[in-house]
Amino acid sequence: QVQVVESGGGLVQAGGSLRLSCVARGFSINAMAWYRQAPGKQRELVAGITSSGSTNYSGSVKGRFTISRDNAENTVYLQMNSLKPEDTAVYYCNVRTYYRGYDDFWGQGTQVTVSS
Repeated sequence: QVQVVESGGGLVQAGGSLRLSCVARGFSINAMAWYRQAPGKQRELVAGITSSGSTNYSGSVKGRFTISRDNAENTVYLQMNSLKPEDTAVYYCNVRTYYRGYDDFWGQGTQVTVSS
């Protein structure tokens, strides 16, 4: 079992920045990622990072958001710059473990609200 705890959400004006953090407490942690879900929409992948540091981003955030991780602390960060009102959503941290197979664990979510 892995416990996933996010922090760092809040209210910011358009053009501003926020940094989200996610700590995973457990073992066999592999990839980590950030997803988001806006009201009335499906949850979507924002950015992901493997244990070796390879990253991928959704097209809507590429160039504005940066994902990074500290493997020693099992922590993943999402630096969000040039925020837009359409970035408003609940952001969820996803942690994938590998032990005889893959398992996914989720945090409780943190609200990000961008005002115009």
